[in-house]
Amino acid sequence: MTIVFDEDKEERKLQDLKEAEEEDLVSILADAKYGIPYVNLLTMSIDNDALRLVDEAEARAIEVAPFKIVGKNLSLAVRAPERSEVGILKTKLETDGYEVKLFMVSKKSLEKVWGRYAELSHANTSRAGTLDIATDVIMDLKNKIKTIKDVEAIITEMLGGAGIHKISKMLEIILAGAIATSASDVHIEPEEEFVRLRYRLDGVLYDVMHFSNENYHLLNSRIKLLSGMKLTIKENAQDGRFSIVMGADEISIRASAIPGAYGESIVMRLLDPKSIRVKLEDLGIEPKLFEIIDKEIKKPNGMILLTGPTGSGKTTTLYAFLSRIYSPEIKIITIEDPIEYHLAGITQTQTEPAKGYTFIEGLKSALRQDPDVIMVGEIRDSETAKTAVESALTGHLVFSTLHTNNAAGVIPRLIDLEVNPKIMVSALSLPIAQRLVRRLCQDCKKERVATDAEKIKIKKILDSAVEEGKDLSFYGIQKDAEIKLWEAPGCDKCAGLGLKGQIGIFEAILIDENIEKIIPENPSEREIKKVADTQGILDMKEDGVIKALKGITTLAEVEGVVDFDSD
Repeated sequence: MTIVFDEDKEERKLQDLKEAEEEDLVSILADAKYGIPYVNLLTMSIDNDALRLVDEAEARAIEVAPFKIVGKNLSLAVRAPERSEVGILKTKLETDGYEVKLFMVSKKSLEKVWGRYAELSHANTSRAGTLDIATDVIMDLKNKIKTIKDVEAIITEMLGGAGIHKISKMLEIILAGAIATSASDVHIEPEEEFVRLRYRLDGVLYDVMHFSNENYHLLNSRIKLLSGMKLTIKENAQDGRFSIVMGADEISIRASAIPGAYGESIVMRLLDPKSIRVKLEDLGIEPKLFEIIDKEIKKPNGMILLTGPTGSGKTTTLYAFLSRIYSPEIKIITIEDPIEYHLAGITQTQTEPAKGYTFIEGLKSALRQDPDVIMVGEIRDSETAKTAVESALTGHLVFSTLHTNNAAGVIPRLIDLEVNPKIMVSALSLPIAQRLVRRLCQDCKKERVATDAEKIKIKKILDSAVEEGKDLSFYGIQKDAEIKLWEAPGCDKCAGLGLKGQIGIFEAILIDENIEKIIPENPSEREIKKVADTQGILDMKEDGVIKALKGITTLAEVEGVVDFDSD
């Protein structure tokens, strides 16, 4: 029998034993000699926001490592608490407003944290959780990027060159490119042989480039570090958040990672405050409906509900309502999931179901704050629906959203949620449905003659509107005029897409005397729409067709979000 002695294996065992003994010794010294807590960082995630508060050179020189920060509470790992330099650093951090708590750690724990410095971006950071991209970098990219494919060329050139921090630079180019092209989301999707990078522009995903799995794994870690996710968790979904600072502007980025067959799919949503600062008059609401909405949102009580699928612009419209009616004389409270944009002068709260703070609990809490206006992010259940209706009846103005296909569907949906129809009559003011369509580029659009098939569709919708008593001339449309549409080939101004920006198409039902009469009878959507058609308000099909005829959007865009064959 031959005995094989594995020197490497024995060496590893000996090393493990030494490290375990060191951890035990440090634990004893922490308690007995220094009276501070011991922690083993080898089993813990490191907070990159904390790491930025102490320079790497100083951390190594005095053997310290910041590893966690919650608000202003900073956890600082130390090897030798008695060193004068440690006391000086602690005093400096406390002068900067941080509450510093010391923890005793081993050399191995410190080395783990120090190793993370190499993964931080080479970009300057102004404060924890923010990435400072110089304005001139963005401006330079904007000058280079004419189409989204230009982003690929810049990234490919950068990866092929020499230099360090390539992954940090890659992320900054990806984000800067998204900002330059006005993308709302960045999608990083690993596949078997490559990783796909896509931007969502005006609601539509476009391929930007493919890159290697090797670069993906490094990029994945970089994004997780920056957004506060745990690097070691790959089997469960995670969410995080960070900000980009560009001069005086700050763009918040919400990151999400979910496990997939070939790695984690990462989506970064860019929450640019400028994109939410849309005035009510700029949303695309036709004049007659605008006058109705403007009147209803200024009433002291009632309930206005917005409906539409995810990504139809409901949040933007709700914020436009709040901005229009805001005044120091009234108290406005919102319950959101999550808070995407912060509005000055308004109390905004975010639901936390894990802690029991749901929409219904938030609504009940808000009512105890004596608000004049309440915005509930979404009505999902019977209790929330009933409480919202009761709030509207007791002197509050309530804004919220509901999942239905159209404005007429709001009433049956509330009845399904066990709201008393007789009470609803007095509470509900205005159900509104909306969709988003992309705008034609105003710099390269040109008129064209409609095809026979397009003429048939358009004529059918316009004839129906006239039969319902709607005055098309009020919208600049002559029913018997030659039907012409618009198209755009693409130019530098629209990144070659022919479409740039989005606009809403809307419909609404005013709860007038005729609608009030049928609500207690539990009417169907068809019955409600039949009565509402006499109000003279355009439905989404009509609104969309008129916008297409006026060169604001294309007929195809309208058909993509509205069923032309529905009644």
